[in-house]
Amino acid sequence: MTKLKFLTVVGLILALVVLLGPPGRAEIIEQVLVKVNGEIFTKTQLETRQTMALRQSGEDLDPANDPTGERLAQLLAELLPNLIVSVVDEMLIVQHGKELGYRMDDEQFATILENLKKDNNLETDGAFEAALKQENMTMADLRQSLEQQMIVSRVRQNELTGIAVSEEEAQRYYASHLEEFTTQPTITLREIFVANPGEGTSSSMMTIAQTAERADQVHARALAGESFERLAADLSDSPSRANGGLIGPLDLGDLASDLREFIEEMEVGEISPVVRTPRGYQILKLESKTETKVTPFAEARTEVTDRVYSEKAQRQFETFLEGIRAQAIIDWKHPEIQKAYEQGLKALQAELAATQ
Repeated sequence: MTKLKFLTVVGLILALVVLLGPPGRAEIIEQVLVKVNGEIFTKTQLETRQTMALRQSGEDLDPANDPTGERLAQLLAELLPNLIVSVVDEMLIVQHGKELGYRMDDEQFATILENLKKDNNLETDGAFEAALKQENMTMADLRQSLEQQMIVSRVRQNELTGIAVSEEEAQRYYASHLEEFTTQPTITLREIFVANPGEGTSSSMMTIAQTAERADQVHARALAGESFERLAADLSDSPSRANGGLIGPLDLGDLASDLREFIEEMEVGEISPVVRTPRGYQILKLESKTETKVTPFAEARTEVTDRVYSEKAQRQFETFLEGIRAQAIIDWKHPEIQKAYEQGLKALQAELAATQ
């Protein structure tokens, strides 16, 4: 079955019954949740937005793995604050854009349709309409959605003016985010592990002694020049034997402090002494090591500039949104949805404040 690339919708909306209450009559399907400057946003529209957000979340939504729907309800509750803020903001932006005269004309719509058909390998109008039907959309729905996207884009372009990033701003950002332009040291090891299966039993001392002797023999062969990779593949009791004992690359900072200090003293190609572990004996070989590397500002300048520009653009557009929110008449019809909106708005403002 064909799925349009511009829309991904799944039928997972049952948790809304918990959130909004069970429908008593058929008309509850079009329950109004909020009016934004007189324009309504309904429960059905929210369900559609939520199903899209669920798919985009990448979560495992197989009902077989969530028979009670508890995880689905939790995920919907987590998504709702940001989602309802985005919905209201989009409505305000589109209303503002229409006041400025932004519209999608027939020629623009026809061009986009042709591109959609090509991108989705839909050669006929009938195939395209069938794909739309599968997504529970009409051509009018599609046009409205595309026009809204176009208007939002035009408004952003119109509002984001005069943004420049100075050398001083870029340097300051680079200095305060230096760790993000620093590659941490890594190591790659090979291991041979000789397990002590009898440890903890009445005969454990004999088993430990035998295991230690076996580990010493393997260690001696490695020091004598035999292939460490082959010894690991033939003699190691660790699953890494399938890769010739290869482990890594590993961030040096992620290792336990005692192991990190031990490894830091080794040279590439060096073989460690036999190391006693709770489960047996381990022999390590340092295959490779990378040092800490800081990307110079000159090399990072483009990325730094893009980041600073994005942050400034986000703050500038948020200032614009605060203005149109303040002027808007928002009439909430459902207290839980209003509460989610206020939570989402508070989180957004805190996130923006953190970037200043």
